[in-house]
Order: sequence, then structure tokens, then C-alpha cells
Amino acid sequence: MFDWLKRMQSGMSSAEELVSSFEQMLEDGRHMFDVAANTLLAGTDPEAIKEDLWATDKRINRMERRVRRRVVTHLSTFGPGGTANGLVLMSLVKDAERIGDYCKNIFQLAELKRGLPEEVRQNLNDEKDSISRLLAKARNIYKSESEEDARAFIAEADDIAQRCDSQAIKMVLRDDQDGLSANAALSYRYFKRVISHALNIITSVVMPVDQLDYYDEDLESRE
Repeated sequence: MFDWLKRMQSGMSSAEELVSSFEQMLEDGRHMFDVAANTLLAGTDPEAIKEDLWATDKRINRMERRVRRRVVTHLSTFGPGGTANGLVLMSLVKDAERIGDYCKNIFQLAELKRGLPEEVRQNLNDEKDSISRLLAKARNIYKSESEEDARAFIAEADDIAQRCDSQAIKMVLRDDQDGLSANAALSYRYFKRVISHALNIITSVVMPVDQLDYYDEDLESRE
């Protein structure tokens, strides 16, 4: 991936700028997750962080469009030699953008102010810390292209996704007279989707183009 990027023309839309844009998307995604999850779990006033959250999401969307335009321009100028890598990068920026979307979903749950069962709140807080830590790692793994680090990330993230999936199912099956279980099920679901899209990004380090999203699809097949 990076060998191909380095061959791109220099200038205002250089490979370095393109990579920097994608890295900023990953950083912004982690920020959105931290802010949204803390609002849901710690009871922060949603109005106090809404403007920041939406502004960050808009920045992610701008970065996605910038990267996609740059890839299209490169391929149309220099031919199909980098098509596979271009398709990978298109997929990666879409995953990064989707992290932001699910963070908004988490925030919207916080806006409902329905609350969560206390044991669920404690468990989600643990999962939140783990997901945030992995999101911070994703940027460095993507840049270093370390297969060893990528495989360790994938194993841990896959465990988190499975735990969230299992808890979401439990909440769906639970008697829910006050709506708290439904809120909990959606919370687990959105946490799972955030880490699953991060998984898709890191699989690009160890998987060929035709197997991108493999881990995500495997998770979906268990539902």
C-alpha cells in the first residue's frame, strides 16, 4: 500500500497529504467515540458536546471525499497499475467514515436519556476503554504495516465484537418493561459496529483485496 502511495505525484495532493488525511480520520473517529460513549455512560449533557461531535463528523466526511478524489485523479492520470491499492484505500476511508456514523448513533442514544441497567453500564464502560485503546493503536498499525501488531489487534478486536454481540442478544431476549434493555442492546450493537469497522481497516495489513471485510462478514454470519 505505502509503496504505491509513495509513487504518487508530489504537490499539494501528495501521497503524504493523502496518508495524513486518512490518519486524521482515524484520530477523529476515536475522538468521536470517546465523546459519544462518555456522554452515554457518564451522563454528560449531550448539548455540551453536540457541536464538537457534529463538527468532527463533518471533518471526517471532508477527508473521505478528499482521499477518494485524489485516488480517482491518480488512477485516471497514471492508468490501472494501482487499481487494487486504490480500491483498498477507497474501502478503508469508507470504514473510517462509518466509525463516525456509529458514534453519532451512540450519541443519539445518550440524547434519549433512557438510562442503562447498572451492570450493563459498568460492562459497557470496560468495553469502551478497550475499544478506545484499540482505536488509538489502529493509526500506528496502519502506518507501520506490522503484520504481527495487526494480527494481535484483530484477535483482540474480534473478541470485543463477539462479546458485544452476545450481550446485545441477551438484552434483546430480556424482559423490557422500562425500555432499558432495548437501550442496552442498541448500545452494544453500536459499540460492536465501531470496532468492526476498525477491524476492516486493520485487515488490509494482512489480507488481500478480495478478502477485505472478511472479519466483519464472519461476525455478521454469527448474528
